[in-house]
Amino acid sequence: MKFSRFSLLALALAAVTTAHAGKTLDTIKQRDQITVGISSGVPGFSAADSQGQWKGLDVDVGKAIAAALLGDAKKVKWVPLASQQRFTALQSGEVDVLSRNTSVTLTRDASMGLAFTAIVFYDGQGFMVPAKTKVQSAKQLKGATVCVQSGTTSEKNLTDFSRINQLNLKPLVFDKFDAANAAYFAGRCQAYTTDASGLASVRAKEAKDTKQHVILPDLISKEPLGPLVRRGDDEWLAIVRWVVYGLIEAEENGITQANVDKLKAETTDPVVGRLLGKTEDTGKLLGLDKEWLVRAIKAVGNYGEMYERNVGEKTSVDLPRGKNKLWNQGGLLYALPVR
Repeated sequence: MKFSRFSLLALALAAVTTAHAGKTLDTIKQRDQITVGISSGVPGFSAADSQGQWKGLDVDVGKAIAAALLGDAKKVKWVPLASQQRFTALQSGEVDVLSRNTSVTLTRDASMGLAFTAIVFYDGQGFMVPAKTKVQSAKQLKGATVCVQSGTTSEKNLTDFSRINQLNLKPLVFDKFDAANAAYFAGRCQAYTTDASGLASVRAKEAKDTKQHVILPDLISKEPLGPLVRRGDDEWLAIVRWVVYGLIEAEENGITQANVDKLKAETTDPVVGRLLGKTEDTGKLLGLDKEWLVRAIKAVGNYGEMYERNVGEKTSVDLPRGKNKLWNQGGLLYALPVR
């Protein structure tokens, strides 16, 4: 039997697609539950409340994925993970997706068998100091002892920053986030370094008086944060990625948790109609039904609603949108088009 060049190309592409198909999606459907790796407690991003319910921006991402795929935002098993545990837990299959404050870097993307999906939060590493020190810049911390968590980009960034600026900073390294927090507030360190959002969370949770601790304006790194999945599970990667993009596109187009049903019934806007499955079925491209994004939005709201509810200026974390504003409002948040 002879094949044309086009037939051979089609067969080759089919083989490539099959080779990259992973088992994660099938396992999730059989289990009827998603296992989501989260941080062990960062207020505003993932932290348990007094009733033991997990809440936060990263938690909402997990809920949105569950709603889109399984039809129910509650079909999630939350797995709290320390920094040193997170990658192994994902690599081993203990969790299906890692939705915690984890930065996208070349090393993590290219050498660990993992794949990043979409940026959920644009951050940068900062420093927090007691207000009474009167320190106004990280470059004034020469010779200071600095609390930092091991197994993070923060540890390496701190070393680089100290060397470049000849500051002779002395890292005091802790395996666990809570231990680093406790050491700083006990006065064992003159400064504390991690992602600026993490510093705001720690201050809101641990400080007796938030005004007594200042987050310095210096940012010494880029820390784009987003969910990870295992490399090779292409169908699952696509679902996680496009749920995040869908929530961002929903904000851009004025679709909210409160108006999503009304818009779905009444909109004449072709973009809104496509997002909500009224005029086009984008879900079939992801192996989902046409209302996948409707369910996600009804579960957690659009990106802006998630942000303001969890970490916005009316919360104890009190983070201005800043770089996390939409691209057309002066920020960096830019979703690939859902079409």
